[in-house]
Amino acid sequence: MSRLDPDILGQRDESFIRRLFPLVDGVMRRYHRADVRGIDRIPEGAALFVGNHSGALLSIDSFLFAAEVIRERGVDDLPWGLAHDMAVDLPGLRDILVPLGAVRATHENANALFEAGQKVLVYPGGDLDAMRPYRDRNEVRFGGRKGFARLAIRHGVPIVPLITAGAHGTLVIFDDLRPLVRFIGLDRTRFRLGVWPVSFSLPWGFSFGPSPPYVPLPTQITIEVLDPIHFERSGEDAANDADYVAACADEAWRTMQGAVDRLALERDANRRRR
Repeated sequence: MSRLDPDILGQRDESFIRRLFPLVDGVMRRYHRADVRGIDRIPEGAALFVGNHSGALLSIDSFLFAAEVIRERGVDDLPWGLAHDMAVDLPGLRDILVPLGAVRATHENANALFEAGQKVLVYPGGDLDAMRPYRDRNEVRFGGRKGFARLAIRHGVPIVPLITAGAHGTLVIFDDLRPLVRFIGLDRTRFRLGVWPVSFSLPWGFSFGPSPPYVPLPTQITIEVLDPIHFERSGEDAANDADYVAACADEAWRTMQGAVDRLALERDANRRRR
């Protein structure tokens, strides 16, 4: 079995991380005029970071957030990432993500990490969120998914909302073609794709389907860690209460969408002042 197996935990490579993140900090942070806020709100111990997802497969905001965590709190407090099958099964991408701490997004992997007292990062919207059309760049799209809330409730860990504005401008997605995907059954394949985007990126120009790694457009990116959300109930009984889980998931989504709306307005105001 390959050492870089996304179903094997504990493959984070600290030396690789320490080599990579000065580059992220020195180049990507400046290029995107990144503003990362709220690191002091990260709680001690196990927690579930829940983020809105942008930029298709590139996810620059994840790297910018990680670089800030490393600078302020050290590598040990860097969350492990629950990654979509497509990301961790593509050889080139897997060889970058797994050493950074990515594991396949399964409840079994998340359970093991929480039991070890670790922090975990998940993007519930997956491809629906990461490849949404540019016109919907300020939407938080979870697609009705509630598993993240059930996971936090089962383990009694807080949800830490991680929001980003601006990262969806690193490429332009014209449409996600969701009706076509359902019609031809791509959502029932191994990769569970819910979208098949039509996009424009550099240097590829127009792409039909998930874009290969691209040169990001120089959009300004703002990232903010919000206050942790603690739920009143936890444990297996609470996690099996569908109405309670739905209410908790909706609370997290509403909190995040409101914060993204606030950041989007702030970015628009800053552009008008320039």
